[in-house]
Amino acid sequence: MKITEVKVRSVSLGPLERPFWNSIVKTMSRGFSRTEVYTDEGIVGMAPGGGGVLKGFIEGAIQNKLKGMDPTRVGHIWDTMYMGGTRKPVARGDYIVAMSAVDNAIWDLNGKTLGLPVWKLAGGAQQTVRAYAAGGYYEDEKGLAELEAEMISYVKQGFESVKMKVGWPGAGLRHDAERVAAVRKAVGPDIDLMVDANNAWDAPTAIQFGRMIGSYGAYWFEEPVRADDIRGALKVRQTLDLPVASGENEYTRWGFRELIEGGGADIIQADPNTCGGITEWLRIAAIASAHHLPMAPHGNPQIGSTCVAAVENGLITENYPTAFKNDFLAPVDFKDGQIFLSDEPGLGLEWNEKLIESS
Repeated sequence: MKITEVKVRSVSLGPLERPFWNSIVKTMSRGFSRTEVYTDEGIVGMAPGGGGVLKGFIEGAIQNKLKGMDPTRVGHIWDTMYMGGTRKPVARGDYIVAMSAVDNAIWDLNGKTLGLPVWKLAGGAQQTVRAYAAGGYYEDEKGLAELEAEMISYVKQGFESVKMKVGWPGAGLRHDAERVAAVRKAVGPDIDLMVDANNAWDAPTAIQFGRMIGSYGAYWFEEPVRADDIRGALKVRQTLDLPVASGENEYTRWGFRELIEGGGADIIQADPNTCGGITEWLRIAAIASAHHLPMAPHGNPQIGSTCVAAVENGLITENYPTAFKNDFLAPVDFKDGQIFLSDEPGLGLEWNEKLIESS
């Protein structure tokens, strides 16, 4: 079997009626993209992502490198994308993200070829994985009452863990602490509450805020400092009695080696849609396991749950019940705080092809 074509299908869905934002990024519109890897035997691997600037990399340099290659040689394909025919490897950024989409599609292709789900093919450590609802974004006219109602709605859907945003400069530390207090009171003491600053602060400010919310029992404090400020993250970890989660903005096993050995995180959030794909995510998970650190991938639950299920140190999977809702892709099999992995070959993704074709 040989790869014959790699292409991206993209759909723009236009502006949102209600934009939302975290501490640094405002989401104004939505879109959909899918990377597709074709073979001479008619088997097609598909994975989310690949739109925008990534499409040029995928349909250009990456496709040129992979045409005619055997898709079952996953490691060789990854090295070819990263190094083959390229004078200098790209260690970070959009090219690695483009590689990730292709790598994930190739895992889907190989699972279909072998008749195995990817979570088993990649390790099969767990058949069910914990899930949390990521929300609590800032919006115009969204006060404490609306925030509380949103987070309660996730608990009613069966989530036993929820995450909210903090760190927007327009809120301020005191108001953000009030928001955390309100959510804790709303969801009760038995629900895990994650707090995500999206790299908003320096270490002294993050420590100040961590002390302000210390009594509310945060399950983790996510990205309290700038993404590359490993020393700052270590200072936060050493000062506060709060686990620090980080890694969604890191790339490849080498970047994560620095994060882990530098003591920048208690929980590793490598995103398989960003860090280099499932192939690289598994390598990162192995490094984390050797340091007794759990994996809690950032990003969509379909790929994230596959990765968490594959490894023994898989902790929990992120889900977006409201933000970034994707009508093009069927939701995961979720009930009572858990995602149940299927035995469907490949990534087990169910695409709304009618909607994709009509958009």
